[in-house]
Amino acid sequence: MEMTEADQALSAHGLAVDAWRTHALLSPSEMEIADRLVIEGGTAGIDLMEAAGKAVADAVCDLYGPDAGTTAILCGPGNNGGDGFVAARFLAERGWAVKLGLLGDRSRLTGDAALAAQAYGGTIDPLTTDILEGADIVVDAVFGAGLSRAPDGDAAAVLKSLTGRTVVAVDLPSGVSGADGSVLLNPMYEATRTVSFFRGKPGHWLLPGRIACGTLTLADIGISDSVLDRINPKTAFNGPALWQGELPAPDVFSHKYSRGSVLVVGGAEMVGAAMLAARAAQRGGAGIVTIASPVQQGPIYRLGLESAVVKSIKDTRAFIELLSDRRVDACVVGPGLGVSEPGSMERALAVLRTDCAAVVDADAITLFADGPDVLFDMTGENHVLTPHDGEFARLFPDLAGETDKLVKARTAAARADCIVLLKGFDTVVAAPDGYAVINSNGSPYLATAGAGDVLAGLIAALMAGGMTPFSAAAAASFMTSDAAHMFGPGLIASDLPDFIPGVLERCRTRNAV
Repeated sequence: MEMTEADQALSAHGLAVDAWRTHALLSPSEMEIADRLVIEGGTAGIDLMEAAGKAVADAVCDLYGPDAGTTAILCGPGNNGGDGFVAARFLAERGWAVKLGLLGDRSRLTGDAALAAQAYGGTIDPLTTDILEGADIVVDAVFGAGLSRAPDGDAAAVLKSLTGRTVVAVDLPSGVSGADGSVLLNPMYEATRTVSFFRGKPGHWLLPGRIACGTLTLADIGISDSVLDRINPKTAFNGPALWQGELPAPDVFSHKYSRGSVLVVGGAEMVGAAMLAARAAQRGGAGIVTIASPVQQGPIYRLGLESAVVKSIKDTRAFIELLSDRRVDACVVGPGLGVSEPGSMERALAVLRTDCAAVVDADAITLFADGPDVLFDMTGENHVLTPHDGEFARLFPDLAGETDKLVKARTAAARADCIVLLKGFDTVVAAPDGYAVINSNGSPYLATAGAGDVLAGLIAALMAGGMTPFSAAAAASFMTSDAAHMFGPGLIASDLPDFIPGVLERCRTRNAV
């Protein structure tokens, strides 16, 4: 079968097309399109609502037994509320003690929500904080993903009273944006579980919504995957299935250069940063890793990296000669480079002028804070920028206040014409054509000095081994988080490289998301 334009784009990024469809995240507007396409295909909207409400009731039953106490169902005036009516009916039929509160007047319900309310048949109370009295479990079906402004009045009072309670949220906790994970409610409660349908949304994975959602369950409500052909989603959650087929692996004919050669640009003061990047590149599978070291620091690098090649570079000309070696497959520039060291800018520019794949990180980003356009004029398809929020603000000051992390990363990638990895617990990797992944396994243990240097070295190793910049950045982001989870509390950056081989093998062989 002939590949579609979207499939070709995914393949060009080194991503598995089938896995992308499974991992796809739909914005609220894209999910509306999916619903519309299914209904146009002959499925009644009330049938989708029945399936969604049953899935919510099933989630409550999976968590608790019917003797768990009273369940309060909070319903809004739209389809999210309709799902709540269906869930209430199913729970009542199963013998649960249920009470239901509706925001607004029942007579104003329309469409499928009106049909669901009619089928419920139980008592409908006003949605006030009184509905929570005596409730042991709460189902939040007030707004879901359809909220565009802060809740007010009785709705706000009730939702703010959910903090600390056992809550199952329908689609999204009311007050969380499905598009970007921002919260419109203060304080925002944290759901015990969120039940959504067909595919997740960016707001399920982006902070702070990711925390508010609790455990996410995706329910099949009868929407065919074929609707994705019409939507062509450009967002997915990150996981091994997307790129595990591209992970480099040696065979019996391999030699050190065929496995990939990585050049790390070393600095004079923070030599540990470059060492971390080099060690990560080695553990990430590069056959040979070379450190370009200032002359005086050469002995330090040699002592710290006994299996790496250390080249003492006395000036920019010597560095350019080293870069001209066509066997160099990928470079790391920035970790420990120094922003005030003589020659730092010249070395960064020299890397960007080559055709070599490169990770531009840390000091190599800060060097261009006063003239980011100089950087953007040189970055291209073989480059990966890996800023944290502070570095991002230096290069893209006009985007620093943007709350949508996907918008930030995508806009930056288009402007720089390269892959942008915007770090954080919810790391986003974005390409200039708009494709983006949100990391699915973030670890708070990575909030430690030097973790970004390890990430940069691993990305370079994967690119040197043949992965595309996008797939290498996505894979390295996932794997460093996986390594952090494996180590756990007390992690320091130098612990990470030794966990990379095990993580690589896990990602290569397991049937995982």
